[in-house]
Amino acid sequence: MQGQREPATAETNGLLTDVGEAALRANVALVLETLRKNVYRDAPPARLVAVTKTVAPAVINRLAALGIGDIGENRAQVALPKLPKIDPQLRLHWIGRLQTNKVKDIIDKVWMLHSLDRLSLAQEVQRRAEQCGRILPALAQVNIAMEPQKAGLAPEEVRPFLRRMKDYPNLQIRGLMAIMPFIDDEAQLIAYFRGMRALFDQLRTEAIPGIAMEELSMGMSQDYALAAREGATMVRVGTALYRP
Repeated sequence: MQGQREPATAETNGLLTDVGEAALRANVALVLETLRKNVYRDAPPARLVAVTKTVAPAVINRLAALGIGDIGENRAQVALPKLPKIDPQLRLHWIGRLQTNKVKDIIDKVWMLHSLDRLSLAQEVQRRAEQCGRILPALAQVNIAMEPQKAGLAPEEVRPFLRRMKDYPNLQIRGLMAIMPFIDDEAQLIAYFRGMRALFDQLRTEAIPGIAMEELSMGMSQDYALAAREGATMVRVGTALYRP
């Protein structure tokens, strides 16, 4: 209808296909500024990984011009059809649980795997990475809150797991990842974030051969500022970027 305003967002096949230019620019700027204001001690601001699992390529490709270089996906059946249409300069982070039978589909496309959570996955990643002649950076996923419905290693399992990684030379462990529980108790969230940072720092001090503690991936749209302030080096933010 003539004179009617266009919607700020639109969806096709469950994917967000458009976000108003002003809204997207403002959202990205707000998240980046929040990260600049919430730094851990004297560390640089946490890096933003834009979660794009619900977003179409047309929107994803606009992120690069707004200062974002890293995107995150978590489902092969959703991500794979989009990848040929996505700017190849954007680095793909795999942020969800990865089934072993999907490793072959994404092994040559992923810049970093955030969700290395079991030996069977390490074995398959090693096999496929060796076949295609690459070394895949990865983060060990930790279930810091010990939620039974979530994947990840228990904190006490992390060290033995990392020591086993010497058997997987095509996996390059670069740090840890955690998904926090959805709770409103800020004090409890802080305790979980601090527990992850303490584990990260302890492992860095221990210097397990072949293991680099460089990245701590934690925090999402609802708690990324808190995560950054408590020591995350990367945050994974989706919803906050695409609000109308």
